[in-house]
Amino acid sequence: MAGSIATAPLANAAAAVTPVTRRVYQNVFIHYTYNPKTHVTTVTSYRRVLVTAMFSGSAISMKNRAGKWVRVPYVWSASKHALIYDHYLYLRLTAPVKAAPIVTSPNTPYVTTDPARHLLRRATFGVTTADLADVTRLGTAGWVDWQLNPGAISDPAGNNIDARFPNQKAPIWQVRNLIDTGVINGWTQMEDVRTSFVGRAAWSKRQLQAVMEDFWSNHFNVTCPGDPIDDSRADYQQVLRAGALGRFADLLRAISAHPAMLTYLNNRDSTWQHPNENQGRELLELHTVGVAAGYGEAGVLDSARILTGLSVSSDSGEFLYEPWRHWTGTVAVLGFTDANATQAGGLAVANRYFNYLAHHPATATRLATKLAHRFVSDSPSTTLINSLAAVYLANDTAIAPVLRALFGSAEFAGSTGRKVRRPLESVIATVRLLGLDPDAGAGSDGIQALVYQAADGGQAPFGWGPPDGYPDSAAAWASTAVTISRWNTTLDLVAGWWPNQLSRADLAASIFGSTLPTTHAALVDAAAHRLFGVSLRSEHQTAVLTFIGAAAADPVTFGSDAVNWQLPYWIALLLDSPYHVYR
Repeated sequence: MAGSIATAPLANAAAAVTPVTRRVYQNVFIHYTYNPKTHVTTVTSYRRVLVTAMFSGSAISMKNRAGKWVRVPYVWSASKHALIYDHYLYLRLTAPVKAAPIVTSPNTPYVTTDPARHLLRRATFGVTTADLADVTRLGTAGWVDWQLNPGAISDPAGNNIDARFPNQKAPIWQVRNLIDTGVINGWTQMEDVRTSFVGRAAWSKRQLQAVMEDFWSNHFNVTCPGDPIDDSRADYQQVLRAGALGRFADLLRAISAHPAMLTYLNNRDSTWQHPNENQGRELLELHTVGVAAGYGEAGVLDSARILTGLSVSSDSGEFLYEPWRHWTGTVAVLGFTDANATQAGGLAVANRYFNYLAHHPATATRLATKLAHRFVSDSPSTTLINSLAAVYLANDTAIAPVLRALFGSAEFAGSTGRKVRRPLESVIATVRLLGLDPDAGAGSDGIQALVYQAADGGQAPFGWGPPDGYPDSAAAWASTAVTISRWNTTLDLVAGWWPNQLSRADLAASIFGSTLPTTHAALVDAAAHRLFGVSLRSEHQTAVLTFIGAAAADPVTFGSDAVNWQLPYWIALLLDSPYHVYR
C-alpha cells in the first residue's frame, strides 16, 4: 500500500481532526495473539514498511488495489512511532452493518419490501443493476409508464437478439416458400421462435412487454413446436408481442383469425356441414368469458358456426376467409345475436362476435383475475379483481391502464413474497442477476441451451400441450423433479459449465467488484446484498459458512477457497434458496 506522497512523519497522528495524509511506518503483522476478554492484541512478529496513510481523528485509512481510501484495522502508536495492528478494531470493522436495516416482507423473511426490487421481481424477468438504476431514476410509477410504451425505449440488446433470427419477422408466405424450397428447416424455424423469445426475455430493455408476451402466449396457447405450424408460428409470436400492451379486443381478433390458431384448434377445416367446435369452445372457455359465464353447449355450437369460413390458404399459408364454408342462419351466444344471413358477410359477423366477447363483463373479470394471479399472488382478493375489471371496461379493453392500476395498488405493494418463480422464470432471472450476456458474435447456441434448461425443469417456452397454457401457482411446481432440475441448472449457469457459449465476466468480480470483503461473514453478506438486496438471516449465514467450511471471522484473501474453486458452489446455493425462488 505504499503511496507517493513524501512528507515528514506525523508527530501526533491521533490528535488530528481534519483528514491529513502522511508517509509513516506500518508494522505489518506476521504473527499475533489476541485476548478476547481484554481486547488486547500482542504482535509477536512483524515487518516494517513505509506507507501513505490518511488520518482522521483516530481512524486510519489506506488506498486499496482500486485506489480508493478504505479504513484499516491499524492504530497509531506514539511509542513505536508506527501503525500497529489491532484485532479488536478488525472485528468491529468487519462486523455486519446494523445501521439502516433492510425490512423484509411480512409474508416471508427471504425478500425485501424495497418497492424497486419488488416491482422488478414481478414486472421483469429478473432484477438487474441497470434496472434498479432505472427505477431509482424514474420512480416506480414512472418506470411502469416508461415500460408501457415499449416503442419509445431504446433497446439495442433486444435488437441484437432479433438480428440473430431474421426469419422470425418474415411474412408467413415467405417462410413457407423458404421451407418448401429447402432454404430453411421448418423445425429449426419453430425452435427459433422459442430461442428468440428467451433472448428477448433475458436481455431486452422492454421487459414488461416481454413478460406480457409470455402472459398472452399462455392465455392464447399454441404449442410450439407443433404440426403443421412451422410456417406461421413465428408470425403468431410477433402478433402476440405487438399486441401485448394494447387493446384486448384488437389482440383477440388478430389471434382468433391467425393461421397458427386456426390450425392448432382445427378451425381451418371447419365447414357449414361439419362445424368443428374446438376453437369455438376454447374462444369462450379459455380466451374470453370462461365456463362460468353459462353459455352452454348451444352457445358452443353457435360459436363454432360463427367461426366457419375462417381458414388458411393452402397456397400461401396466410389467413383466408372462405365464404363457401360459412354456416348461415341466426346465431346466439350469451347476449350476442346476429341474423348471420349471408356467407359473404360471415367474417363481419365473426369480428362483431370477437368485439362483443372482448367487452363482456365476464371477460373483464377473467382477465383481471389472471393478471392479478400473475403479478400479485396465487389468491388475489375479489376487491382487487373487481377494481381491475372496472378499469378494463372503462378503457375500452386497453391493457395498459389495467397494469398501471395493478402495479399502483396497495395489494400489489403488500404482496412481496407471495409468488414463486417457475422454471423458465428461474433460468432467465439467474442469467440476468449474474450479468451474463448472449453468445459472442451472431451465435445462438448458448441462448438455445437456456430453452433446454427450462425444458428440463418442465417449462419449455410455449411447450405446454393443452390449450390452457402453463399453470401459474406455486403448488403446480413444488415437485422433487423440478427442484433437482433447478439446482443443476443454477450450478451450470453460475459455474459456466453449460451453456459455456454465453459471455460472462469473472464471477468474483461481478459479485464483489474490485475489493474483497475482509472476513468470510462479510463475504457472504456482501454476496447476499449484491444478489438479493438483503442480508441473510443469521441461521442462514451460519449454514452457508458451514457449507464453505469457514468461521465468520476467518480472514478472506484473493487466495481463499471461498473466492476461488468454492465460489460457484456457494453462490449457486444462495440462488437455489427461497431468497431467489420467491419473486
